[in-house]
Amino acid sequence: MLVDLGINWVILGHSERRALCGENNEFVGEKVAYALEQGMSTIVCIGETLEQRENGTMITVLNDQLKAIAAKVSDWDRVVIAYEPVWAIGTGVVATPEQAQEVHAEVRKWLADNVSADVSSKMRILYGGSVNGKNCQELAGKEDIDGFLVGGASLKGEEFVAICNSASEKDAVGV
Repeated sequence: MLVDLGINWVILGHSERRALCGENNEFVGEKVAYALEQGMSTIVCIGETLEQRENGTMITVLNDQLKAIAAKVSDWDRVVIAYEPVWAIGTGVVATPEQAQEVHAEVRKWLADNVSADVSSKMRILYGGSVNGKNCQELAGKEDIDGFLVGGASLKGEEFVAICNSASEKDAVGV
């Protein structure tokens, strides 16, 4: 139905869908594969809760999310990954640029080790955890942050422009 309406992109795996609709990693992987089969491009959200970050299971949680996607996807050209720490979505709390870079680098390493070096180097990895006009410059300056998936800040004109400009200054415009 989305394709019939001319919609070319879909966001899948958002934490709210995972939590409220019970979408597990495998189901998200199936949805990604189906969207790609329909000719759509996908932004696939991954992220951890604060409890998972603090108890040391963050990397395992993220790797499991990526593994479920990789099990269903062979052509990664129309896949974008968005790292959204669940504890930062809509809370105003944001991962430090160093925390975000650490995770983005881990995602890129996982892709290189488990999919291919080519996919890893080409993958756009967006940051989506309460990015705003104040933190966007520093986040955009990090090596493995390729752009942003913007939530509430997209409703604030000047702030959204600042976010867009920070991404374009790096030549890494997210979707």
